[in-house]
Amino acid sequence: QVQLVESGGGLVQAGGSLRLSCAASGRTFSSYGMGWFRQAPGKEREFVAAISRNSGSTIYADSVKGRFTISRDNAKNTVYLQMNNLIPEDTAVFYCAASFSDGVGYGGIRRLALGATYNYWGQGTQVTVSS
Repeated sequence: QVQLVESGGGLVQAGGSLRLSCAASGRTFSSYGMGWFRQAPGKEREFVAAISRNSGSTIYADSVKGRFTISRDNAKNTVYLQMNNLIPEDTAVFYCAASFSDGVGYGGIRRLALGATYNYWGQGTQVTVSS
């Protein structure tokens, strides 16, 4: 069992930055593929970014490419999402997720773009971007 706790959300003006963190419990964090998803009011949850277990591969949604960066520190059991140049359309609850699929190997990172790939989810952290 893995527990995920997100932090770092808040209110920021357009053009600003935030860094989300997701702390994971358990000793096997380094074996999981990790991802960030978000859900805006009235919309379905959507993929944001994912990273393989060894940080060798990452994948991003087109809407955040060049603005967001996902990273992880396996020694700290933590995955991060650095969000720069935020826009009002980024307003959402952001969720961290862990997958038994480690994201390594052919096609591995692409599988981490699918919500159904994930086995554990955090409770979410609110990000609000004002115009």
